[in-house]
Amino acid sequence: MAGRCSVAGSALTLTNEQAANAATIAAVARSRGLPARATVIALATAQQESRLRNLDYGDRDSLGLFQQRPSQGWGTEAQVQDPVYATGKFLDGLVEVPGWETGDLTLVADAVQRSAFPLAYRQWTEMAETLAGALQSEAPAALSCTFSPPDAAGPVDDRAAAVAEAVRGEAGPPTVAAGGVITVADAAWPEVTWAVAHAQRLQLSQVRFADWTWTPDIGWQQNTGQDAGALVLQLST
Repeated sequence: MAGRCSVAGSALTLTNEQAANAATIAAVARSRGLPARATVIALATAQQESRLRNLDYGDRDSLGLFQQRPSQGWGTEAQVQDPVYATGKFLDGLVEVPGWETGDLTLVADAVQRSAFPLAYRQWTEMAETLAGALQSEAPAALSCTFSPPDAAGPVDDRAAAVAEAVRGEAGPPTVAAGGVITVADAAWPEVTWAVAHAQRLQLSQVRFADWTWTPDIGWQQNTGQDAGALVLQLST
């Protein structure tokens, strides 16, 4: 089954790669305490520049989610292809744009990007608002992803350490337990949604939070009476 992600109550669908990159953008903006509009502008920009894919090519030396150019001072080739770094650099520029919180999205985005097509960002406004709303929502199961899990690659303890590092950077301090189970004690639904968006990349077989359980073949199910006070991630074994 080809992987897809969908937003509850919307016709919007994405690939798992797109959803993971979008979730990272939202997580970086959230970690900086920026308002929701920052995520909306960043998502619309990345959708226009790369279709929310972390590209290793582009016009001239443009690379990554935001098609940032190392020759123009955005960072090294490796840095601009790191979604966390690339998002941070975009947000650094965004908050320096006068009136960015209320200004026209396409003009604000272009003030950061200096695109050859400065009006192109506007077409993604509705999509970005819908996606940002799901990624930042405190409502259960706002985003769901499904895919056919491949065979787990590598020892579970090694993979757990890599997942814990990713969680630490974008979703909060984790605790790694035996058997490839990772918990995040102080999580809320945005962190849960981040985990589901990254589930294919992180080789997760289950995500639990409150009385909800996500699996890659079914998506979200509500389990009355389940008491998962923390975000619980189960790695494929």
